[in-house]
Amino acid sequence: MRTPDPEPAGDEPFGPPAGNVSNPGWLSDIELEEARRRLPMLYVEGIPVRTDGMGQVTEVGILLRATPVGEITRTIVSGRVRYGETVRDALFRHLENDLGPMAFPLLPAQPVPFTVAEYFPIPGVSAYHDDRQHAVSLAFVVPVTGTCEPRQDALEVTWLKPEEAASDALAAEMEGGRGTLIRMALASVGMLR
Repeated sequence: MRTPDPEPAGDEPFGPPAGNVSNPGWLSDIELEEARRRLPMLYVEGIPVRTDGMGQVTEVGILLRATPVGEITRTIVSGRVRYGETVRDALFRHLENDLGPMAFPLLPAQPVPFTVAEYFPIPGVSAYHDDRQHAVSLAFVVPVTGTCEPRQDALEVTWLKPEEAASDALAAEMEGGRGTLIRMALASVGMLR
């Protein structure tokens, strides 16, 4: 759950209005930290995939990212849902933030997650861990058809064959248990035996 949500610009639908007037739907860093200590946070996660003409997954997009403390790790598209934002809009926003505006994700009108993942600050409670918070994440497999040029804190997108994406070696490089999430995603689209 490490994808940062930068302070929105004044022209964004959920950002502060022009003139630097505070938006009640956006939390300051201090308020966010306090909320994380008291409430589960809602996230969306997207696993970008390339498909063939029959809709079979041929490649899985894995992000290489630098953490705030300078570690390099592998992850997937992930981020918070903002107050007043639909799940679909949040998923699209994070896909565009991480993969670039030319990724062209194929999102249905009403996306349905393949699973709900719960991240806990205490390791071992579930397969997923986030030391900052308790987070509930709706996870989606998202076909993309365009060119992916990483933005924000994503350094690159590596496209792997499904069997490589499901490997123990990749799972060891993924943060927060996301290797398990990748395997579940591939199973949900019939790519794991």
